[in-house]
Order: sequence, then structure tokens, then C-alpha cells
Amino acid sequence: MTANRTAWLDRYLVRDKGFYRKIGVILIPIVLQSIINQGVNMMDTVMVGRLGEASISASSLANQFYNIFVFLCMGISAAGMVLSSQYYGAKDLKTVRRVFDLVLQIVLLSGAVFAVLTVLLPEPIMRIFTNEEDVIALGAQYLRVTALIYLPHGVSLVLSNVLRSIGNAKLGLYVSIASFVVNIGANYVFIFGKLGMPALGVMGAAVGTLIARAVEFLFCTVYLLKTEKVLRYRPSGLFRLPSRALFHEFRRLGMPAVISDSILALAASAMSIILGHMGKEVVSSYAIVTVMDRMATVAIMGVASASGVIIGQTVGEGAIERAKKEGWTFLFLSVLVGIAAGILVLILGEWSISLYEIEPATVQIAVAMMEASAVIVFFQSIQTTLSKGILRGGGDTKFLMVADIIFQWVASIPLGALAGLVLHLDPAIVLVVLRIDFIIKSVWLVFRLKGDKWIHRAKSM
Repeated sequence: MTANRTAWLDRYLVRDKGFYRKIGVILIPIVLQSIINQGVNMMDTVMVGRLGEASISASSLANQFYNIFVFLCMGISAAGMVLSSQYYGAKDLKTVRRVFDLVLQIVLLSGAVFAVLTVLLPEPIMRIFTNEEDVIALGAQYLRVTALIYLPHGVSLVLSNVLRSIGNAKLGLYVSIASFVVNIGANYVFIFGKLGMPALGVMGAAVGTLIARAVEFLFCTVYLLKTEKVLRYRPSGLFRLPSRALFHEFRRLGMPAVISDSILALAASAMSIILGHMGKEVVSSYAIVTVMDRMATVAIMGVASASGVIIGQTVGEGAIERAKKEGWTFLFLSVLVGIAAGILVLILGEWSISLYEIEPATVQIAVAMMEASAVIVFFQSIQTTLSKGILRGGGDTKFLMVADIIFQWVASIPLGALAGLVLHLDPAIVLVVLRIDFIIKSVWLVFRLKGDKWIHRAKSM
């Protein structure tokens, strides 16, 4: 029995201590960064929450449109990481630089488009998410300020994420620390009108975020051009079109990740539309639950990011069998992290609700949705590590794109709309239905991992 167990462990688990040290180097800064970021989000929600439920709903729903851009940036980052991690593993730094040029060109163009739409159409954007006039008016104020945030935030987000592919996970942490201090201070000043400034309310939260994102942008730009010593990046590449060969590889391995994360953003917006039409109490509850959910998933995102980078580098080296074993190891880690995250939501969820000044009916809805979230987060850990880390790092982006389209838009969104808007089921049940794709993909993608079809190497330039 002992011999069989040892053989099984050797087949599916990496037992080299150096591998786990490598995970720690990437994982720990990402987890700390995520904790800080979610702490900022929680403080934002708590501060705005003191202005009333309409203000919570307005900032939450306005951010749903902004989150479409954030998800797009995450997709662009993921596309860059798939390619740059593999080329870095193959020791091709010249092509890694060209990948950086390409993803920055895309994010600059995308940010400009979103900024124009937000300036011209703030009220119509808000009407997509809600039909309550007070929420629309407040949300439009918030959106007008966010128009200035897209470009600096997009650049800093993509830079800090893609730098992880070459082993630099600390920049994002340093940026988040600076952002945390600036954002909390600016929110306090501009939301409540301190230090002689006018009390801007919900719009003050947007101003605070703008200042914080500007600081992030400056931090990232100075670091990349003056401090970073591995890549030695120069911005002159931004004015050069990518080679045909690189663009082909981006389209083959990277573009499906952009589409997949953009679809995820649209699905998140569709969820907000469904919940937004169930009433401001449900929207407020969901905003509170989302903050706790994100706090509980910081380790999940860390494991997913680490798995994508490490497996991408291993595939780039050509060590396919080692990549397979690393994949199973990360899957087992995701199960453990998912259990811990669910327990964390159960323990701290109700306490976090007490931080908000909301009506008893909203508290009751939030408690039930928090309990549902504790179950969902377990499956979220497994599917996120598989889809956004292991398989994506192996270059299986096209398969994952198809899986996202099918399970989000054939299952989760239609069934969620039926449950919430037609059958008028309990909000907690609606939340589970809207996340049914997490459960399906957790099973589906394990079977994908069992073979070797998920490994696709980037071609040499």
C-alpha cells in the first residue's frame, strides 16, 4: 500500500521543495496585493454606505460598466502572460519585449474608446443596470469622473500583471500599498468634505479612485523605465506594429483569452442587470457580499496566477511531462484553498454585514446571499485555477473560450434571469444559479487536464 501511494504521489504531485518556493515567490506578493486591493474596495463601500442604500447601489452599478474594462484588461494581461511566460521560459527576451509593446498598444486604444463612451453616455449606461432614477443620477456623476481613470489604470494593471510572467510579482504589491494609502485618504477628504474640500458624496469616491490610479500609473511607469533590469523595456516599441508572426501567435494563443475575459465581464454585467432589476436592497446586498467574496478569494487568484506563470514557463522550456505534474499539483492546492475560502466566508461574512448602515430587510437578504457565496467559492477556486491558471498557462485558450461561452451564456445567465426575473426566487438561490457555470466547469475542466490536448507551445520567432 505504501509503495502504491508513493507511486501515485510521484505521478500526480511535485515533491521538489524548489517548486513550492517558486510558488511562494509569486503567490505571496499576489495574495498581499489582493488583500490590500480588497481592503480598499471594502473601505470604499463602507464609506459610500454611510450615504445610504441609493449611493451604494449607484457606485456598485456604475462600477459594473468600469469592470467591463477591467476584465478586458485582465484578458489582455492574460494574453500577454501566456505568450511572455512561454517566451521567457524559452529565454527569448526580445520577443517578450515585443509582447509588452503589443499589449500596451491594445490597452491604450481600448481605454480611449471606453473613456469616450463614458463621457458621452453616462445616463444611458446607468439605465442598462437599473430603472431607479435616484440611482441613475448618482451613478452618472460617478461615471463622469471614471472617464479619466481608464488609461492610467489600464496601463498600470497590464504592466504589473504581465511582469509576473518574467518572475516579478512584487511590483503589483508595491503599487497596491501606495494605492491603498492614497485612495483611503482621498476618499475621506472628497466623500465627506474634509480639509476644506467640498463634500462630493458618491462622486468623491470616484475622485479618490482617480487620484489613486494616477499614483499607480506613475509608480509603474517609473519602475519599468528606470528600475526594472531583466526586460530593459523602452517605450519606443509602442510606435512599431507587431510582426506578422507575433500577431499570429497572439491571435492563436492570446486572443481567445481576451475574448474569454471580455465575455466574463459581459456575464458579470448581465448578473448585475438581473440583480439590479430585483431592487436596490438586492443590489446593496450583492455589493456587500461581493466585497467579502473578493476578500475570501485572494488566495484563489494567487494560486491561479502562480500556476499560469509557472506552467507557461515550463511549457516554454519544452518540459511537457513536468508541466502535466505541475498541473495536478496546482489542482490539489486549489481544492484546499477553496475549502479554506468557504470557511472564511461563513465565519466573517455576517460580521462584515454589520459594518454597513442598511435596513433590516437588506441585512436578511445579505446574510442568505453570504451563505450561498460560501458554497460557490469552493467551486470558484477549482474552476479559476484550472481555467485562468493551469490550462491557460498551457496555451489551451481556445478551448477555455468555448467553455466560457457555453456555460455562461447557455446555462448561468438564462437560468439566472429565469430564476430572478420570472420566477422571483429568493436572491440567494438566484445567486447560486447565476454561478452554476463554476460548478459545471470545475468538473468539465478536470477531464481536460487528464489528457495532453491542453498543451500548446508558442512558436519561436
